[in-house]
Amino acid sequence: MILASTLSPLMGLALVVAAFGVAVFTFYGILGLVRKKPQTVPAVPDDQTEGPPKPPEGTGVPHIKLLWWAYIASDCMLFGSLIAGYLVYKGRSLTGPWPLDVFDFQTTTISTFILLTSSLTMVLQLAAIQRGDLGKFRLWNVATILCGLVFLGYQVFEFSTFIEEGLTMQTNLFGASFYLLTGFHGVHVAVGVLWMILLLVHSFWGGVTKKKAVHVEVAGLYWHFVDVVWIVIFSVVYLMEMPGS
Repeated sequence: MILASTLSPLMGLALVVAAFGVAVFTFYGILGLVRKKPQTVPAVPDDQTEGPPKPPEGTGVPHIKLLWWAYIASDCMLFGSLIAGYLVYKGRSLTGPWPLDVFDFQTTTISTFILLTSSLTMVLQLAAIQRGDLGKFRLWNVATILCGLVFLGYQVFEFSTFIEEGLTMQTNLFGASFYLLTGFHGVHVAVGVLWMILLLVHSFWGGVTKKKAVHVEVAGLYWHFVDVVWIVIFSVVYLMEMPGS
């Protein structure tokens, strides 16, 4: 009863945040696809200008980057609460299976390496579009998508194997907190893959250019955040359970 009353609000909040992220990403992608090219403003002769030039307004950072920094900050707090919940219930399960009964450290290490490799491909695709090299951008974009899909495939395989061995969210405290934490991260990876696909499609419509590299940079901020969160989850959930740790 205590677990249900504690995890139900967290699960509801997690679903709301995930739905918000999907909605924002979808809106962002659709908006970019239908956005019209800005109209050119005729140059004003020097003798018709009035007064000194106005200083730049704001912080000097694109608003879209500030928005996503704010979103990432809120997501950090949410992941922090889920990780704290996992640690609170760690070792308190009254029935098995236990972590050592189901964990496959070799498989999880491989999937972790693949996900972290996607951070490198993300950096390379951003560098490519900043140089105006659209071909290399698409190449590294596809590589990032593939890395994300492979990681999700590993996670689906892991979850299905654990369920076959008798570990579900209703089995014990470990199962409930484990699936909630890692599953919520998997949703973030899936949203990131969808975002990369939208960028790839957008690039064929002329929406991804050197001048609009900030859109790819924002996607990179989100993707690196997801990778860093997984490093923490992998350390807390898996490495702390390894024999001799």
